Amino acid sequence: MYTLVVILHLIVCLFLIFIILIQSSKGAEMGAAFGGSSQTLFGSRGAATALSKATTIAAILFMLTSLTLAVLSVKRGSVVSSVPARESQSPMPGAPAGPVQEKPAAPGQGEAQQQPAPPAQ
Repeated sequence: MYTLVVILHLIVCLFLIFIILIQSSKGAEMGAAFGGSSQTLFGSRGAATALSKATTIAAILFMLTSLTLAVLSVKRGSVVSSVPARESQSPMPGAPAGPVQEKPAAPGQGEAQQQPAPPAQ
């Protein structure tokens, strides 16, 4: 079911891209409206063309397949939870396998002996 919806979604996406690219641009008419033309900015264009109807149908199908994929992906669960956890001895290559135990430092070792500063003259 999920694979079928993904394939349908891809077909709708490609059709939507194609149908939008073959339509004529309306940008020039909007620019002319700001320049003082007698055309209205978002006025009526007459009857809707077949391309605009196809665009509307493709956009509705795109939204429906997107919503369906979102619902199906939630029901499927995460891919991460389905992968079995690997149990390894060391988290990094070359790291020791067990916990590292440090020897306690002897008094006076590893700590810098602070000398008093010489008096300034």
